[in-house]
Amino acid sequence: MVRGIVYTMVYAGSALMVYNIYGFARLARYIRKMKTWRRGNRVLYLPILLLVCFLLGYLLVGLFGNPNLLVAGILFGGSIFVFVMYNLLNTVIQHIVEGEHLEAQLLAAEESNRVKSSFLASISHEMRTPMNVILGMDTLALKNPDIPGETREQLEKIGHSARHLSELINGILDLQQMESGTLKIETENFSLGEALEQINVLISAACRDKGLEYKTDFSPCASRKYNGDVVHLKQAVMCLLDNAVKFTDPPGTVRFTVSCDRENGVCSRLRFIVADDGIGIEEAFLPKVLEPFAQEDDSFTNRFGGSGMGLALANNIVTHMGGYIEVASKKGEGSTFTIILPINATGCMEQQKPENGARCCCCGKDCKSECCEMGSAELEGRRVLIAEDIAENAEIVMDLLELEGVESEWAENGQLAVDRIKGSLEGYYDAILMDLRMPVMDGLEAARQIRALDREDVKRMPILALTANAAESDKKNTLEAGMNEHLVKPVDADQLYAALRHWIFEAEKKGDDRA
Repeated sequence: MVRGIVYTMVYAGSALMVYNIYGFARLARYIRKMKTWRRGNRVLYLPILLLVCFLLGYLLVGLFGNPNLLVAGILFGGSIFVFVMYNLLNTVIQHIVEGEHLEAQLLAAEESNRVKSSFLASISHEMRTPMNVILGMDTLALKNPDIPGETREQLEKIGHSARHLSELINGILDLQQMESGTLKIETENFSLGEALEQINVLISAACRDKGLEYKTDFSPCASRKYNGDVVHLKQAVMCLLDNAVKFTDPPGTVRFTVSCDRENGVCSRLRFIVADDGIGIEEAFLPKVLEPFAQEDDSFTNRFGGSGMGLALANNIVTHMGGYIEVASKKGEGSTFTIILPINATGCMEQQKPENGARCCCCGKDCKSECCEMGSAELEGRRVLIAEDIAENAEIVMDLLELEGVESEWAENGQLAVDRIKGSLEGYYDAILMDLRMPVMDGLEAARQIRALDREDVKRMPILALTANAAESDKKNTLEAGMNEHLVKPVDADQLYAALRHWIFEAEKKGDDRA
């Protein structure tokens, strides 16, 4: 009985050792095929050779020896030990390989995103340049009061289609940046009142052109300074307002309200409410309305235009900023979109004692209920330097500025722009419109050199990027180079005028403060 158990353990250990040898041989071949294994292949077969020797020892003991229970236990235990070590080693190697595969996939995904981002940035730039010419020429042609009605209608259709294509380009690029994680939410102090003024200029013009009534209702908190990303905040709000204008037929109304939620008497959340009395949304479609490319009815694209990306873009931006969007709508009666953002107030524009003894609902400090007076400068009689390497683009901008009584001069590259500023008298130019991609010297370097000049006027002179480069990195580089704002081609004429009025006003205010 005991002898049978002994020999069973010896031969079972031998059989297990054969399996171990087979397993190590497979493992050695697998490791040799790995790209990370470069040299020393022979060492992989050393364990196999040792195991073969052990197997021969097992067989010799079983065939010619007289093993007892202790020896048989040691031999069988040795095979079990090798089996366990083989499986442990195999598991470790598999985990290492899986980790390398995941790392390779991650690197491939990052490279794919980089290539895709580079491609989209390049193609969007190349598309924006001719789009700027098309929209610019269309805008200038429509300013002519003597064109026939049929021609005016054709030009309006050209402008509508061009703006639709421009929105599509912008939306694709913005959504790609969000999906790839390259969208950066910046944090800085800004005046909400100034941001709303810039939005109102654009939307009031859009409503006026379409025959809509535009109403606003801003609470006192709308005149304060806050801490956050004003660029993306304006973009999200504009997406909702553009959507309201697009899906409202004349003589409808678009309403824009800004209010706040208060905790302990201090503003803790801002609400941006955009309401319209347009076509409305079916209740069943409401859960999908903030998804990319969502269209309740394909016929809407033909009737109203749009790509279905504006609301999705606004939702992505607001989510990245820690807020959310609420939607309420009834088919045929209109829609209401509400952006709710946790946003920090950093104080009023002026810290003054209140006239009525009340505390500011936003910052909690003593100040007037209306302590921010927004202002803008007149453009007529101003002089602007345009740095642009494409003659058609420069001509369009010059013609648009001429409509507002602005004199302009053209520099064909960044170096010429720097030379023009150096050779000018102090205060000769009121602002600079700077392209980014130019020969000889690009716009970023030109802006840095202008800001570095030992002259007081260039320290506060508005330098506005007017470029087809629309990526987040481009916007960041623009501000770091010392420019005041990043305008993307094809630029809307009202947006261009509003930016110039605002920044020239700010520059003159700084000059008055110095005096």
